[in-house]
Amino acid sequence: MADEQLNSLEHQIDQLIYHCTQLEKENANLRSRENSWIKERSRLIEKNEVARTRVEAMIDRLRALETQIQGA
Repeated sequence: MADEQLNSLEHQIDQLIYHCTQLEKENANLRSRENSWIKERSRLIEKNEVARTRVEAMIDRLRALETQIQGA
């Protein structure tokens, strides 16, 4: 009977090791994906800032043009 219990315990430990290994792989994959999303977010924020700056510059030029037209 002790051998059966020992075998059962050994099987349970093997299952735990397997699940632990799977979780470690999944965790590494998720961390990699998170890093990719962080980099993409950073790029998008930068592009947004560039676009915002360009739009603000266009608005300023349009206001200046409107002022010139009204003054003429």
